[in-house]
Amino acid sequence: MKKNIMTAFALVVASLSLPVLAQTSDPLPSWNDGQVKQQIIRFVNDVTDSSSPNYVAPADRIATFDNDGTLWSEKPMFFQALFALDQVKAQAKQHPEWSNKKPYALVLNGQFDKLTADDVLTIIKETHTGMSSDEFTETVKAWIATSKHPVTGMPYTDMVFQPMLELLDYLDENQFKNFIVSGGGNSFMRAWASDVYGIPSERIIGTRFSTEFVNEDGKYQVKRTAGIEVVDDKAAKPQQIYQLIGKRPIASFGNSDGDLQMLQWTASGDGARLALYVHHTDAQREWKYDRGPGIGQLDKGLDEATQKGWLVVDMAKDWNQVYPTK
Repeated sequence: MKKNIMTAFALVVASLSLPVLAQTSDPLPSWNDGQVKQQIIRFVNDVTDSSSPNYVAPADRIATFDNDGTLWSEKPMFFQALFALDQVKAQAKQHPEWSNKKPYALVLNGQFDKLTADDVLTIIKETHTGMSSDEFTETVKAWIATSKHPVTGMPYTDMVFQPMLELLDYLDENQFKNFIVSGGGNSFMRAWASDVYGIPSERIIGTRFSTEFVNEDGKYQVKRTAGIEVVDDKAAKPQQIYQLIGKRPIASFGNSDGDLQMLQWTASGDGARLALYVHHTDAQREWKYDRGPGIGQLDKGLDEATQKGWLVVDMAKDWNQVYPTK
């Protein structure tokens, strides 16, 4: 009898100690201790504390994340563009005319430095359309499972940022709804991002190609066509959030001027708000870039973040780890 009482007492003590252990564990171990990490944790504690004047109900805890440069790397060009270039090679046998036709011939001859932005857009339109939605998804899945980054030699899904994965988990554990709001194609991201980030496909918003509903040999399909309905960049981001989510986020995360309007709209709301830029400052573990022209330019956004007190992650200083494997 005495043994049973002691066992029951031990179980009660153990159960009471669990919340304490949860509170003292570090939710963001890949983030170095400092102002950025402290403010993130302070914000989450504030909006989830029912006794706080800044308490936000779980249904309204909306967090939006850019993808390229925010959740994974984006150099030497957006990974979706690298997928498109690989598709030119994969589809070349079905298009013998490409061997003498620009911009496809430039890709087949390895003259990537001669490609313009318009060339890449033409290639994306060609390689991303003319097939069913299911066929496109399977093509992306096969590519992401086998392809390696041309500079690092790593699988693309190994080039996600470990600190941001921890942040996604931390917010999810605190009943936030995480959304991706990216300039990347929504169908391209949905093929792999749910598995990598734990974000359901219906919460992935991006650039959207036109489609049509067709009957092919008695089987109904959604077919991808060459038109682009929405380029999900800059002002289109808050507009898409409004149209597809219906609520202003209380937290937004980006890395470039293309994310500025999303962060502006988030920060302009009432109550506690979190706007954060990932600043690529680490030439050793990743890439170093900001104000210069090109992919991931952070110029106006960096100025506004400084003026308005938004959080800016200094990748070299604030993160003790960049990728999950390094």
